[in-house]
Amino acid sequence: MTRITTMTVGDLEVTVLQDGATEFTPDLFLNTSEDEIDSLLRQAGEEKIRTNFNAFLIRGKDGVTLVDAGVRDLFGPAAGQLPEALAEAGVAPEEVTRLVATHLHPDHVAGMVTAEGAAAFPNAELALQAAEQAFWGDAARFAGMGEPMEGWQQLAAAVLAAYGDRLVLLEGAEDEAAAPGLTAIPLPGHTPGHMGLRISDGDDQLVIAGDIVHAQTLQIPNPEIGVGFDIDPAAAAAARKRMLAMLAGDDLLFTGGHVLGPDKFIRVVADGSGYGVAG
Repeated sequence: MTRITTMTVGDLEVTVLQDGATEFTPDLFLNTSEDEIDSLLRQAGEEKIRTNFNAFLIRGKDGVTLVDAGVRDLFGPAAGQLPEALAEAGVAPEEVTRLVATHLHPDHVAGMVTAEGAAAFPNAELALQAAEQAFWGDAARFAGMGEPMEGWQQLAAAVLAAYGDRLVLLEGAEDEAAAPGLTAIPLPGHTPGHMGLRISDGDDQLVIAGDIVHAQTLQIPNPEIGVGFDIDPAAAAAARKRMLAMLAGDDLLFTGGHVLGPDKFIRVVADGSGYGVAG
């Protein structure tokens, strides 16, 4: 089974790397009901709330960028396949020149460090929003919260420490350069420094929409549905609706951290108060 899906954006080669997959339980989702979830799953021809864990490789004349890096060994056999996906794409960790973290949740950055806390990509800088560093870098903020938040903070802190002398902090401006060919789309809410990315070369564009959806069968048709991982559910919903409106309005191809296959590059179209996936 292949773990990669590739397309070109101008002269840039973009590859979705599937780190793994799992299923969510209905209780994780906000502003909905089991009846609505069952109805949306039936409409999508699905029986379970499936999700992927994706990372993104961008190759061009200015270097090799990896956006997010999967969950390493934290989720057991459900994920942790990024090394195999990179090998299938023909890229060694030493060749990656720029890492970009859409945010510092474990399923996006655990693969950036070894179990011992060393940088898994020894020659790469790490770009992320300054707001994300400020939030997760403050251990006192999480004192007494217990798991999983304290563990998530410790992992985020380990990632920040591993790349401490190679951090590139973004200010949170729209279209701020994040890597060669990539500009930031701030999407605060899921986490304070959560962002998407616009990949462009000439007139060609592709959007990496971060974690605006964790379950596309639910949250694309009804953007009001949140997920329990959102730090600020109201802001996350606003970001999701803003991003989906932009994607549909501008007819932009996109992918994301939890977008399903088979090709992992999709378009959305307006459909009533929500959206549908274009055929």
